[in-house]
Amino acid sequence: MPSVFTKIIRGELPSYKIYEDEKILSFLAMDQVNLGHTLVICKEEINHWTEVPSDTYAHLHGISQKIGKALLLATGSPRIGQIVAGFEVPHYHLHLIPAWSIPDLDFRRAKRRSPEEMSSIQAEIMKQLSLIQP
Repeated sequence: MPSVFTKIIRGELPSYKIYEDEKILSFLAMDQVNLGHTLVICKEEINHWTEVPSDTYAHLHGISQKIGKALLLATGSPRIGQIVAGFEVPHYHLHLIPAWSIPDLDFRRAKRRSPEEMSSIQAEIMKQLSLIQP
């Protein structure tokens, strides 16, 4: 059975995309710990980060760094936390979460945002990302 992320990759489920190329996809988390909470995933369905091919892992983290810079600018947060948990979806994914303090990284804070909030932060992140990428 394909993961929810595979369904997003295939276009079977909607998402607020931030970045996509042949190896990875990035989109806003449906439940936002803080507004701008973004996921970066491998397109290949791989359960654990230790199993991701090294070239894909390096590429994913390089793009994540650029997305993180865009998130800093888009949200005004002083930090972007990175979390790899992998308990809810058995498909490698990196959480990028705008944070002002350690409690800002608590997944119990996650909540759904309005479509307007999601579209607005998506547009701002993508605008900032376009200024960072060559």
